[in-house]
Amino acid sequence: MATRGCFITLEGLEGVGKTTNREYVHALLEARGIQITVTREPGGTELGEQLRHLLLHASAPVSAEAELMMMAASRKQHVVEVIEPALLSGQWVLCDRFADASFAYQGGGRELGLDVVAQLHKLMAIDLKPDLTLLLDMPVADGLKRMAARGKPDRIEKEALAFFERARDAYLQRALEQPERVKVVDAGQSLEKVQQQVLSQLNAFLEMVRG
Repeated sequence: MATRGCFITLEGLEGVGKTTNREYVHALLEARGIQITVTREPGGTELGEQLRHLLLHASAPVSAEAELMMMAASRKQHVVEVIEPALLSGQWVLCDRFADASFAYQGGGRELGLDVVAQLHKLMAIDLKPDLTLLLDMPVADGLKRMAARGKPDRIEKEALAFFERARDAYLQRALEQPERVKVVDAGQSLEKVQQQVLSQLNAFLEMVRG
């Protein structure tokens, strides 16, 4: 029977460099001979990608509650179809966002409250937790400037500064509550310094996992 793999997530607001650092972490793990599945949320499955398109590009209004439930539906399918099977087979999984994103964006940003997000995940039996979460953090205004340079924003990226400030606060609250899992990386520094932090956190995690 294969040893269960580890589940690593990258979290953070727009413009913090998740994609670049996901590629960096992927390369680091592969260099250590670790088989890894790389995926993202919302998305990761055929259903999830369809929901992602609706969430990010819907032409009709989407209520905060509907947005949360669509995120959770995508996540449930993702866990059942992709993440859990990969972990059980011994592969590691690296995911761009997971449940922490709903606590931040819907619980904090949309002001639904963290308890509502937790209750929905419990109801849907989404109880999988990452083994390590790298939270890329920087001042909201700086991240939005980076995001603006990328091109046309999606539905969520169009939100006001206050929305992202609330989401950032919720992210940092998660880090305070679960410091053994959520490691904050200062993403406002140069890429070299950011990746030094990522490497340090990853090495510490690998040392812990491998004893």
